Amino acid sequence: MNTSGQRERSRLLEDVTVVDLTTFVTGGFATLMLANQGAEVVKVERPGVGDDSRYSGPPFVDVEGYDGPGRAAAPEGESPYFWTVNYGKRSVELNLKNDAGLEALYDLVAEADVFVENFRPGTAERLGVDYDTLRGRRDDLVYCSISAFGETGPWSERPGYDLLVQGMSGIMSVTGYPDNPPTKVGLPQTDLITAMWAAFGITNALYNRERTGEGERVELGMLDATLPWLTKQAGKAFVGEETGRMGTKDPVLAPYQMYPTADGYLNVACGNQRLWEGFCEAIDREDLTEDDRFRTNADRVSHMDELEAELTAELAERTTDEWVDLLADEHGLPVGPVYEVDEALESEQVDARGVVGSIDHPAAGEIPVIEHPLNYERAGSGFDEAPPMLGEDTVDVLLALGYDEERIAELEAEGAIPPAGE
Repeated sequence: MNTSGQRERSRLLEDVTVVDLTTFVTGGFATLMLANQGAEVVKVERPGVGDDSRYSGPPFVDVEGYDGPGRAAAPEGESPYFWTVNYGKRSVELNLKNDAGLEALYDLVAEADVFVENFRPGTAERLGVDYDTLRGRRDDLVYCSISAFGETGPWSERPGYDLLVQGMSGIMSVTGYPDNPPTKVGLPQTDLITAMWAAFGITNALYNRERTGEGERVELGMLDATLPWLTKQAGKAFVGEETGRMGTKDPVLAPYQMYPTADGYLNVACGNQRLWEGFCEAIDREDLTEDDRFRTNADRVSHMDELEAELTAELAERTTDEWVDLLADEHGLPVGPVYEVDEALESEQVDARGVVGSIDHPAAGEIPVIEHPLNYERAGSGFDEAPPMLGEDTVDVLLALGYDEERIAELEAEGAIPPAGE
């Protein structure tokens, strides 16, 4: 089924339809990745309420004057946070506690390729949207279940969010500065990690279905998904070495950290001996390469504090832009500024790559969009459509499934979907 019409460019997942029953980021970002590659993602939301991220701000963007579907769900306005994980999707309001609403979902699944949910284990069964039930409607369905801790183990039935998983995964223990408490990463990192694993699992399952004709169930927990990202920190723990908070320092490379400049901060990443020697030459401190404390990377890692003191004094003498001009532009060394978020979104490199663009939104006008980074030689990617208002596609999707206007009116009367315009 493709209820959004033909796209101008071929996209790798353009024939894939995804039914998305998730809320917040873990499932939302996973299906966003699929939408970016051309999949039609139908977001099924609670009537009159929708995804919690629609109104979990602030900030909100005023949509005064808009009176179409979804307006009542977020009286404060539209949430830019919701936008960032829902570009290019469609929104359908279905009451899944209503028999007619549940049957409409089953009809939608029968025409779909992928189904994604992030309920706590056991909830999908209670709602009648578990894998075994939906496989009866389409036997080659790819079904993805996401939860905080997975479906087995002593924590399986407990609720969980990014903050909890950052703590339990060890990420917080190695984030921040040594004399400060464990620190949360400043974005929902474990939600996003899990989302990327989910999208990877779904595309793997779709590939396998092409080869075998068989569907698949993909099950993952946020904690499981996060642990592989520990990489070098896990490597230290595996051999009994202590891990801990190091600020911006790296446990196995030096100098590989942030330094203050005359007007901001500069990241310096000398990943090998050649770069270290070139860096010292560029800042007129070739004496450091002859210092027994700093000759090799192993020496520098063993004497990080002394090295930090030397370079901090040196780099404080010029502005960040001056150092970038000298070290990056003139000497080709891996250094870069530390931006605020607004600066990061507007940098010359981001602008040159067209990473941040804009899309017309039905209520908020022109809004920004961050594209995903995959660029293909023979296929297109990217977002064509704004994030949906709550329920704005309900009638169109039902019509595409073969429902006539009389049946849609009956669904409204039965409470399976909201009345048109609400």
